[in-house]
Amino acid sequence: MKRLIYLSIVSLMFTACSSGGGDDKPEVKNTAPTVPALVAPSDNKLCLNTTVVFEWSAATDANNDVITYQLQVAKDNQFTQIVKTEDVQGLTKSINLEKNTAYYWRLKSTDSKGLSSAYSSTYKFYTSGDAVVNHLPFAPELVAPTQNVVLNSSSTTLKWNATDVDATDVLTYDIYFGTAANPTTKIKENSATKSFDVTLEPTKEYFWKVVVKDNKGGETTGQVWKFKTN
Repeated sequence: MKRLIYLSIVSLMFTACSSGGGDDKPEVKNTAPTVPALVAPSDNKLCLNTTVVFEWSAATDANNDVITYQLQVAKDNQFTQIVKTEDVQGLTKSINLEKNTAYYWRLKSTDSKGLSSAYSSTYKFYTSGDAVVNHLPFAPELVAPTQNVVLNSSSTTLKWNATDVDATDVLTYDIYFGTAANPTTKIKENSATKSFDVTLEPTKEYFWKVVVKDNKGGETTGQVWKFKTN
């Protein structure tokens, strides 16, 4: 009996000593760095030099990981025509671009473990050309209805935004709308406002686009947007 009690005590002592107690540190979960903020060129900027210096504010990382940045420059605001993708460790990058061209740029941050932030907002700018009197408007930006949304209504208001680097230009809009994937029916011409009410039918998919025109003969066709109805 004494031997059994002795063995039990020794066993308990061994278990207590080998358990490690509370010395083990909990694993720290890696989180993505924050979204960087764009600085320059500022939104709607006219760049007089085709060598454009891009600048942004530093992102932060809760795990103190090393951060790199991916800079994308495109000729459209949906980034289907990307002309430059650069991975940068600092907060600035110089890129040579074409003259007299509208560009759009955005940025995301990535930590040393491969986790990335979302892309920043998109800024747009224009590079100046030789003896250019008028610059084309920037491509229109979707406001509502959001892309691919499903609506439970018999009407909606199409809304968009558009700007021009030539601040004195007056912008008007042609609106194309219908159920064809490439809408050719013009439902409004030379509209002075950036919205238009449309009537909808149930269980349909609608497509629409906006052509932005300035008062000097310049025009820019936007991408096709779409939504559905229940």
